[in-house]
Amino acid sequence: MFVHQVYFWLKNPESKEDQAQLLKGIQSLSAIEPKISFHVGVPAETDRPVIDRSYSFSELIIFDDLAGHDSYQVHPLHSQFVKENKHLWEKVVIYDATDA
Repeated sequence: MFVHQVYFWLKNPESKEDQAQLLKGIQSLSAIEPKISFHVGVPAETDRPVIDRSYSFSELIIFDDLAGHDSYQVHPLHSQFVKENKHLWEKVVIYDATDA
């Protein structure tokens, strides 16, 4: 299994237009196959010192393996997403994980 976690920080986090555009863009990535699972989220209303709630959106994709992830990275929809939305984010952090 290969887990791909992406966290986005908007340049203008208060902009409803930027929020809507980035959300729509992230959601468009769900059309890319193969994948096991796809989730888009926002920070939960939890409050503990170890929780980072500073991001705007998160994306979680689970693939069968590294090959699935690699095909996702070069997919035309992924390239289009980056091209059309990169001006919206200030920062992106990615965590990739495989089975221990």
